[in-house]
Amino acid sequence: MTSTDQSGTNAVPLTVLTGFLGAGKTTLLNRILSGDHGLRIAVLVNDFGSINIDAELVVGIDSDGDVINLANGCVCCNIREDLVTAVTQVMARPEQPEYILLEASGVADPSGIALTFMDEDMRDRIRLDSIMCIVDAEQIFAAPEMMELKLRQVAFADLLILNKVDLVAPEEIGRIKAWLDDRFHCYRLVQASRGNVPLEILLSVGRFDPLQLDAIFPIEESGHSPDCRDHNCGHRLHYRRHDHVQVFGTWSYETAEPLSLEAVGEVARKLPASIYRCKGFLHTVEEPSRRIILQVVGKRVDIVVGDEWNGREPQSRIVAIGAHDGMDEAALRQLFDRCHVEPPQVHAQPAASSRMVAVS
Repeated sequence: MTSTDQSGTNAVPLTVLTGFLGAGKTTLLNRILSGDHGLRIAVLVNDFGSINIDAELVVGIDSDGDVINLANGCVCCNIREDLVTAVTQVMARPEQPEYILLEASGVADPSGIALTFMDEDMRDRIRLDSIMCIVDAEQIFAAPEMMELKLRQVAFADLLILNKVDLVAPEEIGRIKAWLDDRFHCYRLVQASRGNVPLEILLSVGRFDPLQLDAIFPIEESGHSPDCRDHNCGHRLHYRRHDHVQVFGTWSYETAEPLSLEAVGEVARKLPASIYRCKGFLHTVEEPSRRIILQVVGKRVDIVVGDEWNGREPQSRIVAIGAHDGMDEAALRQLFDRCHVEPPQVHAQPAASSRMVAVS
């Protein structure tokens, strides 16, 4: 693979926001969209699950198609064709965007995304401007079984944003930097809280070098295709081809019945360690006219009162993402079913319904 000089073309720059589940990608995306940059930006949001919660959390976007949802899969593997189709649709609009932002799912391997835009059919129209990896300073060492994926997300990025530094002590930041120093010879690191990063270092910077794909994926064997489907051939590229459905599981929950906010908070705090991420919108008894935003990352639970329903049907929609073999759907449904507000006569009975169901 060789680097292509696209400075003389009309290729639209594209930035990929990557990072593990709950790192703060949507927060950073909203920071960019609300900034004073004067650019006409198209947004693609990919979530690993049938309900794309992140797309609804994007602010400042009119409902005229500026946001394209890529749900129920991961853009680095099993819905890459959808990604190409979405970008093609964006480029065919009468008012062509001046910039494209792609928020990848938290389980995405950036190599597959990067190689998509290195394809001959894409690189004349799209210039991969940057791959930014958002790292959660509080949760970087959580879920050690996912550390290989986290390292790959960091390795392919040309800018690391160490987010949520306000949640950890300075000593922990030093520990994170030492950990990165031990694994990477050179990297750019910016510390941030709530995705607050200067726009000057986020947009139209042209940092991404396609040659770094070769540095991480040396293809010495002649004639080997990146689309090789022989998983016994031993080539390292097959990590990129791995279907995340075999590694991660996703579960969704929807109900129009109002939930108890206190009960949801209790369930969220006791989710098993195999659940890496839980998020959604809640319809609650306590705030019936407003959406409640639920964000669970590891052991951290954030519940925020959001906007009014504004004509939308009040309902709770929750998504959980975790280890494929750690998603006990029946037990999870039992947990959230118990958050329904019960009739008054039930409250007079012994509190047997308060017992939690263990999730393996």
